[in-house]
Amino acid sequence: MDHPYSGATPHPDVWTGRATNRVQWLLALFGAACMALGIELAVDSAWSSGLALVVSVVGCIAAGLMVLFGTLAFVHVDLRLDRECVEVRCGHIGVPRRRIPLSHVAGADFDPHVNPRHWGGWGYRWRPEKGTAVVVRRGEGVVLRLWNGHTFTITVDNAEAAVQAIRSRLRPTTPAL
Repeated sequence: MDHPYSGATPHPDVWTGRATNRVQWLLALFGAACMALGIELAVDSAWSSGLALVVSVVGCIAAGLMVLFGTLAFVHVDLRLDRECVEVRCGHIGVPRRRIPLSHVAGADFDPHVNPRHWGGWGYRWRPEKGTAVVVRRGEGVVLRLWNGHTFTITVDNAEAAVQAIRSRLRPTTPAL
């Protein structure tokens, strides 16, 4: 595979990458539809029971907000690598966010087959036997091996170039104290 930063070409001061999942937009539309249904029920309801109406309205709006914001948070992930740290931001507002100093990174590996099914779905995931991950789609990813024995996996396009850039910035094998 030919990458723009392979071979003798020096890595840029800041490397950025991104992965996007367009299917999440469909889930976000479903959340917006739930909210719209709740608002419609609140404004123009023929129900005579007040409690049933309140429960329906609150349920639809709450479910819609949870689905809408939960999916929009993981429509894409941005990875930013500079001389000091790896920073991962999710969604349009960048939350959740994780910043890992390079002094905490023991190594980086390329994983060509990150699959949401192996992590329990899309999003910010933790599994005791696998570590932590930000998974927004199936495909290639970066696996950071940390000095504390944990791993952190990120799905990102051009993950092989990201691994090369991370490895070029790592200091000799001395763990951070």
